[in-house]
Amino acid sequence: MDVAVGSTNPVKVDAVERTLERFQPSVTPVAVDSGVPEQPWSVEETVTGAETRARRALEATDADYGVGLEGGVARIEGVPGLSLIMWAAVTDGDRLERGGGPTLPLPDDVARRLESGAELGPVMDDRHGTDGIAERNGAAGVLTGGLTNRSRALGEAVACAFGPFATGSNASQL
Repeated sequence: MDVAVGSTNPVKVDAVERTLERFQPSVTPVAVDSGVPEQPWSVEETVTGAETRARRALEATDADYGVGLEGGVARIEGVPGLSLIMWAAVTDGDRLERGGGPTLPLPDDVARRLESGAELGPVMDDRHGTDGIAERNGAAGVLTGGLTNRSRALGEAVACAFGPFATGSNASQL
């Protein structure tokens, strides 16, 4: 199975490789534009970014599937504060399926900086004295004390989006 990932970020590529490991995929990272701001600010923007990445990755290759991953922030009804969200989209060129990953509360000081126009990765790097956190454990790793990390969290979104292909079902008909 050939899979194109709409990103060259090693964490996103790792999330796809690990999640789809039992299918022994050949995974090709493809640099594509998500079509959304660098810091998506809603579920809609985050899902749109994942969908666009999946479609563009597939179009740029001869892969069987295109996978798009996008992290964003959103205010979720019934949940106080600002949350980190993760979404994946998978397409085979005919169907497009989506799946969400974990949702994590963001600390108030981080939320304030994001609301002032900053991007999550650099804010987390600054807050924790790191460099390139988005290409390692990510905010998910830091905010959970290592109980999960960015690759595993994104992998859950991939599993949810790829599930209908693996089971032969069509999520829109379930």
